[in-house]
Amino acid sequence: MFLIHGTRCGPVRALILATLEEQPLNANQLAQKLELDYSTIKHHLDVLMENRLVEPVGGKYGQLYFLSSMLQENYDQFKEMLDKIGKKQT
Repeated sequence: MFLIHGTRCGPVRALILATLEEQPLNANQLAQKLELDYSTIKHHLDVLMENRLVEPVGGKYGQLYFLSSMLQENYDQFKEMLDKIGKKQT
């Protein structure tokens, strides 16, 4: 998962994915919950969509973002990878 481990923005993307795993949210709700700038959230959501890790549902305004079915099927492996990354950083 280069998008998470191989970039300096990886921790933000991992946080977005973990938050969406708990509950689908729109970009504004994510920005508020994670206390990040809306444009930052939109950028990362676009990258995650391009890589088929999240899927938008609904109209253009207020789209909810869900984990993609591919990521949902492999979420345990994703969590293991995050645990390994966390252990290397401590």
